[in-house]
Amino acid sequence: MRLKLFKGIKDKLDRLFGRGVVDESLFEDLEEVLLSADVGITVATEILDDLRMRVRKEKLEHPEEIRSALAQAITKKLANEECPLVVSDSAPTVYLFLGVNGAGKTTTIAKLAHKLKSEGKRVLVAAADTFRAAAIEQLDIWAQRVGVEIVKGVPGGDPGAVVFDAITAAKARGVDFVLADTAGRQHTRANLMQELEKIGRVSQKALGRPPDEVLLVIDGNTGQNAIRQAEEFGKVAGVTGVVVTKLDGTARGGAILGVKERLGIPVKLIGVGEKVEDLRTFDAKEYADALLE
Repeated sequence: MRLKLFKGIKDKLDRLFGRGVVDESLFEDLEEVLLSADVGITVATEILDDLRMRVRKEKLEHPEEIRSALAQAITKKLANEECPLVVSDSAPTVYLFLGVNGAGKTTTIAKLAHKLKSEGKRVLVAAADTFRAAAIEQLDIWAQRVGVEIVKGVPGGDPGAVVFDAITAAKARGVDFVLADTAGRQHTRANLMQELEKIGRVSQKALGRPPDEVLLVIDGNTGQNAIRQAEEFGKVAGVTGVVVTKLDGTARGGAILGVKERLGIPVKLIGVGEKVEDLRTFDAKEYADALLE
């Protein structure tokens, strides 16, 4: 299944390329198209500067040549961001998930649990977002649906204790992966740092090393606004990767191009639908192709 992240963008590009004229007006219009897809102005400018250079150097004239060169410029911009999830040589591998409420954090955990289980891995999820009873209930329902084990906290309880218990249980049961649902509310930076530092400490105590990934989940459907909302999370020491959710059929998937610029963290996974199978490892070429097809 091809990604279709940029609803309506292909038609706009077709109209531009259909003019058959490669001039500065085309580049201005391309900039408008990229901005409408929620690509940030700095990144859009860099992509189009790259495209201008290729057009001049290679004397590109045909629409398909321009389209291909644009896709390559986008891929080039993102290629060095491709970074697969770390898997530890010593089980269990532990991933902590954080992000604002409504970003799709809990469903992302369920999708990744399903993916890992389908690969023959034993998975345990930890409901450590204890400040929301609904988050605990939601993850419990998903764990039953997907068929993985769960360690739950109590509403208002200590998130670090839940993560500690989950890792301890995973080691005793021979579990391969622990996926922990943690901070799910908008924090002040100080409170967020304190909570995650504590979770990191108890994880290291239980595991003998820091968590293997700390993954920030943001809602790609809200574009640049999602990045702004998530910046406080992204600045937290120890965040290792970003998961961008809700990219199915959105015209605003261009925000991915700004994640590295704004947060300095690679995109590791993307959510492209509501089904449990709709979680992908981020692929720069596939993403660029989705912009243009």
